[in-house]
Amino acid sequence: MTRLPEEEHPYKSFGWAARDTSGVLSPFKFSRRATRENDVAFKVLYCGICHSDLHMIKNEWGQTVYPIVPGHEIVGEVTEVGSKVQKFKVGDRVGVGCMVGSCHTCDSCTNNLENHCPKMILTYGAKYYDGTITYGGYSNTMVADEHYIVRIPDNLPLDAAAPLLCAGITVYSPLRFYGLDKPGLHIGVVGLGGLGHVAVKFAKALGAKVTVISTSPNKKKEALENLGADSFLVSRDQDQLKATIGTLDGIIDTVSAQHPMLPLLGLLKSHGKLIVVGAPEKPLEIPAFSLIQGRKIVGGSMIGGMKETQEMIDFAAKHSIKSDIEVIPMDYVNTAMERLLKADVKYRFVIDIGNTLKATL
Repeated sequence: MTRLPEEEHPYKSFGWAARDTSGVLSPFKFSRRATRENDVAFKVLYCGICHSDLHMIKNEWGQTVYPIVPGHEIVGEVTEVGSKVQKFKVGDRVGVGCMVGSCHTCDSCTNNLENHCPKMILTYGAKYYDGTITYGGYSNTMVADEHYIVRIPDNLPLDAAAPLLCAGITVYSPLRFYGLDKPGLHIGVVGLGGLGHVAVKFAKALGAKVTVISTSPNKKKEALENLGADSFLVSRDQDQLKATIGTLDGIIDTVSAQHPMLPLLGLLKSHGKLIVVGAPEKPLEIPAFSLIQGRKIVGGSMIGGMKETQEMIDFAAKHSIKSDIEVIPMDYVNTAMERLLKADVKYRFVIDIGNTLKATL
């Protein structure tokens, strides 16, 4: 007989869940496991809203298990640690990003790339080792193995740090891996949304000259004056495109809508790299000659391993890199999802779990 979510584990918990493909979120009682010897339990204070949350609550990727409690940009304060936990103590500021488990034995895991482990366990909507479904950060408590816990430095505000656990590592990792982290390089960032705005900040902190590439001319002032980009290119303006051909060392493409790749490849210098981190639904069209001429590379990247995620957070703290956020109460979440669908946010919603979740009981 199937047990109710609130009866699966000993610790009662509370959050907001979607029950069907409408994606409408509402209050939901469930339970968290008792803190095991390697576990860290924490009180959730803030949780960012990622675009993938929107896809998952509506089952747009065909893998959702209902009821689903979303959220993988989770930060808070440690309330309990297991007997063998060495890196954290009660009261520490911590976070959990996109994953809470992996096999620890495959090539990816042994090379600190748990994000590429075939048995990686997602923070929500996945089956955990004990057979129960994982629940995310739109909730009052969280528990995870300490290996998947990130320490949040004291000088990084928790609310603005939350989106870095997904958006931040999604753009930081490819900048590092593909060698686009050298001072003096000219980097293009396609799209100025939740991913793009932090890509600009990380690239600038790494010493790059940054050009924002966007279909929206009205984002120019924001890109140059508020985010610190060096230049702005309207991708629909053929004259601007021609003037920029062959000038970029690398491009981080954050756009998830369908868009042409050929013009972007033309902007690269010889040996340039176009790195895709957005995920359009349809296959990308890449003419072979656009790669052959100039020996160019198209690559991809998906979040990062735990070691690199901690490195990214520490780098963000050192360089005062924060997500630009709009903090919302828990009961505003459905409206926030509607606005997210229309890209009506600058640039990431963060739910104030600590102060507003209990008000919905």
